Amino acid sequence: MPVSAFSSAASASIDDEPRYGWVVVWATFTALAVIFGVAYSFAAFFESFAVEFNAPRAQVSLVFGLSGLLYFVLGAFGGMLADRFGPARVTSAGMVCIALGLLGASFAGSMAQVTWAYGLGVGIGIALVYTPAIGSVPPWFVRRRGFASGIASAGIGAGTLVMPLVAAWAIQSLHWRGALRVIALGVLLAGLAATLRLRRAPVARATGGLPPAGMTLREAIRTPAFAWMYLCCVLAGPSQFIPFAHVSAAARDAGIAEAQAVGLVGLIGIGSLTGRFTIGALADRLGRARSLILLQLALGASFVLWALADGRYPMLAAFAVGVGLSYGGIVALLPALMMDLFGARAVASIIGTLYTGAAFGNLAGPWIAGRVFDATGSYMPVIVMCLVLSAAATVANWLAVRPVRPGTAIRSSPSS
Repeated sequence: MPVSAFSSAASASIDDEPRYGWVVVWATFTALAVIFGVAYSFAAFFESFAVEFNAPRAQVSLVFGLSGLLYFVLGAFGGMLADRFGPARVTSAGMVCIALGLLGASFAGSMAQVTWAYGLGVGIGIALVYTPAIGSVPPWFVRRRGFASGIASAGIGAGTLVMPLVAAWAIQSLHWRGALRVIALGVLLAGLAATLRLRRAPVARATGGLPPAGMTLREAIRTPAFAWMYLCCVLAGPSQFIPFAHVSAAARDAGIAEAQAVGLVGLIGIGSLTGRFTIGALADRLGRARSLILLQLALGASFVLWALADGRYPMLAAFAVGVGLSYGGIVALLPALMMDLFGARAVASIIGTLYTGAAFGNLAGPWIAGRVFDATGSYMPVIVMCLVLSAAATVANWLAVRPVRPGTAIRSSPSS
């Protein structure tokens, strides 16, 4: 069945999209704020772990790396479970995993125990929450699909901004062990309150013995569109994650004060949060496929500002905001575009599988950038690398969405 058939059926009520869809949007916003707030508040515990266990930085960093690897790689598995059992059950189980991981880490007697409790609990938990939650939003909407996905994904930015500050305050007041326990309780209360409200959209449910419109995961990954989008995620990953790890270091190298240097990461977060709220709505008018291509192009163009900055803080700040806006918009639009391309039948599984392509950028990008800087004493080769990779990602993105034309669609096999 062609995906366009789903779109045509849904468009019959285009001005009366289900009200419960907005409950799902804000529940997803809250769930993502909780899980990524926990993930990025790790920085607040970094020094406490290093001092308590006399651990080198590389060993402490492994905790964050392990959790990141797990939630990127296992996201596809979380999506498959959600497509089979529904998002509420799977995401609620994920919140429990995160809480247990934090609680276990609070009783750890060694850095290895922290690594296994925190890394496994948080990593597996986020994998069970992120893809199923964000994948539950697009099927509820047609006309405002990009806007709704943008609001939902903005929870990532909100959690990133707020939770590290909460964690730092809790550590000062309750010691790091007490802080972990309080955050674990907060995950259970706020997280489960959100995930228990997640529901499948009517179009994503089987009716009359027939599956929902759209492709299975197996059908989707065999299409050229998915292959090009996956390549796009792999190529764009380093440009998305390198700034988080290295722009502050580059600013310090240029003699910029510590507070301003660290503040550049905050500007990326503010730009990302803004992009998720605003770009999704604009993309619904301009076209989501076209908008995603422009955002990939803008991400690469942002690195020109870094290349020209020469230690000037305003230029570095503009670079940080530009990266944040582009990255936030890309993350907001990808789930909606997957729904546009492949329909509702296995959208969470498809999104989760696509996100495994970003694992390389998350893990290897910052490490490669550090090695290049250590060898050359300059970030210019890194900037050039990101420009080239972003240009290639833009081309791959364009090749992926070429079939999206008015009145056409990617067709699934007759079995769908």
